[in-house]
Amino acid sequence: MAKTKQPASKRRRLSPLVLIGSAIAVWLLLQFVWFDSYSWMRYRDWQKEHEELLEENARLQAEILELRALLEAPPSDEVIEKIAREQYGMRREEETVYRVEK
Repeated sequence: MAKTKQPASKRRRLSPLVLIGSAIAVWLLLQFVWFDSYSWMRYRDWQKEHEELLEENARLQAEILELRALLEAPPSDEVIEKIAREQYGMRREEETVYRVEK
């Protein structure tokens, strides 16, 4: 039995449908990956930001614990004087301070 060819008009109808279907599929893919407000790209960025915030939160919690430990055992007067002199540049009356820079 010999194969019969389809009429040319029927073959032409399939290609625009395939093109339109392909265009819709590409458009949906682009929407999903880049353009939608809940796209995959934004989701990935939000996940990265979430991880960074969790790390920062853990660091700040550790810092809070250190500061609470300092509050429970207040520093001595000598330590306070050293901090006042070195960090804030304070001095006693009639005292001359010489700073030596490296």
